[in-house]
Amino acid sequence: MSEMAEPITPLFDAHLDLAWNALYFNRDLTLSLDDLCAVDSQYNDAPFRGNCTVSLDELACANLRICVATLLARSGPSPPFTALRRDLDYAHPSIAHSHAHGQFAYYEWLERAQRIRILRTVDDLNAHWSNPETLGLIISFEGCDPILDPDDVHRWYQMGVRAAGLTHYGAGQYACGTGTTGGLTSRGFELLREFESLNIALDVTHLSDRGMADAMKRYSGPILASHHNCRSLVPGQRQLSDGQIRDLIARDAVIGIAFDAWMLYPGWVRGETDRTVVNVSAAVDHMDHICEIAGNTRHIAIGSDLDGGFGRDQTPTGLDRYSDLHLIKNVLYERGYSPADINSIFYGNWLKFFRNCLPKIYA
Repeated sequence: MSEMAEPITPLFDAHLDLAWNALYFNRDLTLSLDDLCAVDSQYNDAPFRGNCTVSLDELACANLRICVATLLARSGPSPPFTALRRDLDYAHPSIAHSHAHGQFAYYEWLERAQRIRILRTVDDLNAHWSNPETLGLIISFEGCDPILDPDDVHRWYQMGVRAAGLTHYGAGQYACGTGTTGGLTSRGFELLREFESLNIALDVTHLSDRGMADAMKRYSGPILASHHNCRSLVPGQRQLSDGQIRDLIARDAVIGIAFDAWMLYPGWVRGETDRTVVNVSAAVDHMDHICEIAGNTRHIAIGSDLDGGFGRDQTPTGLDRYSDLHLIKNVLYERGYSPADINSIFYGNWLKFFRNCLPKIYA
């Protein structure tokens, strides 16, 4: 009798831009990954074309049971408004609002097609984790520009949004983000009050330093950093300082490590730096650093951001498709992490976090 294959460790990933990839890059995520790459390679408008790492079948092969899936559309302060990217930036929040509705509609279609399940309550989460017939999604805003006013928060919540980051790159309607130095706007503080009333999980990823300090001071609800690495290892404002890591640990937050090469290797530049200079062990370096600060493994997890505007042209060498994330397991074992530690990093810490913040009922 042949031996049974060892089961693949389940994964819980706190950051994937699934709908954005489908709507803005015209990617049919229901294709196999190889077929998706073949179709995608026909476009030549970006260096990551044809280098896809994510499709729904590939996520299933990796035993990804749950991910936080984003709604992403930007519309900075107006006036003035300066568009940075045509696939992200819109001249008025009403347009960003409409695009986010389109992304949510894509998730709803995937649910009708029985390819995903939107998780709105802790009972949804627990039932899905015990019997994952498809991919479970927790919906989050990556930047809140599509939220038109405080009352709109309640409409999005009723639809199923359960987490939100206030901003993205640049200055947003509610807060200053990556590459800026300002903090939360008056509307941002007002938005936080609505989030608190619903116990929405606040994602501090992409906030400027001042913006993060404002949010940490004023928000008493659950806080996470969905896809964030360490500034002491790879300098730059996009990364977390050691002080910010300590503040997050004090709030019982979880930090998801991202697998974008420029966040893992100092000075990495797309199209210039040889991809082979960084491998998946670099991601474990960031995990090590956070665990050393925390004194345990309870605050570290995965927020891969794979296909977040890049592909295997910008992933660590060896990480050519989503299922290759399992390569970090051997690195963790070699560095002395126990099986229980690895399970916590792969899924346990995010499960505990969202069990504590998702509502008990869907009302």
